[in-house]
Amino acid sequence: MKLLLLGRNGQLGWELQRALAPLGELTALGSDSVDLGDTTALRSAVRETAPAVIVNAAAYTAVDKAESDAEQARRINADAVGVLAEEADRLGAWLVHYSTDYVFDGTKASPYCEDDPTHPLSVYGTTKLQGEQAIRSRHARHLIFRTSWVYAARGGNFAKTMLRLAAERTSLRVVADQHGTPTSAELLADITVLALYRVQCNTTNGTALAGTYHVAASGETTWHEYARYVVGQALARGATLRCAPEAIEPIPSEAYPVPALRPKNSRLDTTKLRTTFGVHLPDWRYYVARLIDELSLQGAPWHAKA
Repeated sequence: MKLLLLGRNGQLGWELQRALAPLGELTALGSDSVDLGDTTALRSAVRETAPAVIVNAAAYTAVDKAESDAEQARRINADAVGVLAEEADRLGAWLVHYSTDYVFDGTKASPYCEDDPTHPLSVYGTTKLQGEQAIRSRHARHLIFRTSWVYAARGGNFAKTMLRLAAERTSLRVVADQHGTPTSAELLADITVLALYRVQCNTTNGTALAGTYHVAASGETTWHEYARYVVGQALARGATLRCAPEAIEPIPSEAYPVPALRPKNSRLDTTKLRTTFGVHLPDWRYYVARLIDELSLQGAPWHAKA
């Protein structure tokens, strides 16, 4: 089976290269190989590969920058995704795509289900929703995985930023009224492979399994508690940090103004995914602890040398 992965150099793309390799002949492309803003080049790349599965881990993810760069965000998060859906339909290929909790406005009191009304608060959330809609309207054989608060040892993310700042400062101020679940790129990649395997093994050619699924680790937290946990785990492993968990101050969103509004509730209900594919989603702390272990082994600058 031929597979085409887009976004190979991102947090998720890097993990997907590892996870997808056993499924078949994998072609992994990054922005240095194909410009998603160039739809002609994108079509050519898909047709040259002629894959049975397209996995799109590429996206415009600069949430705040998107507010002043809406056209580029739309080209990558919506237009390019529509092209992939058209090409997948032409090939009869499966299309796997990743979306975000930011398609919701965060006003619901409980975790969001897949069929809850969407109402993005930002350009980023709007363009990601447009990408979802483009897939649904153009190609039936798709898996859309909505997720939240993604992190990995590779690339930039909240956890690594907190560790860097904790090594530089004696105190931190972190938003405490936004609720969600940190989700490891490693977990996302492994769920993707399991879902694709189940699709390939399904006697109906997997079409009954097509659709949108919420993927996130179990449990929930706030950015503030997440920061405290990350710093505490690093200190327990011998990290050299100036800021202790108790020196991380909780603040409201209004005290940390940013260009793009964030949903106060980013919790995702994963019942559909767990029921359909028979998976167990570990608590978010499990993968965060693994992240700290991996960064320590990599010799992160905040970590004491042996």
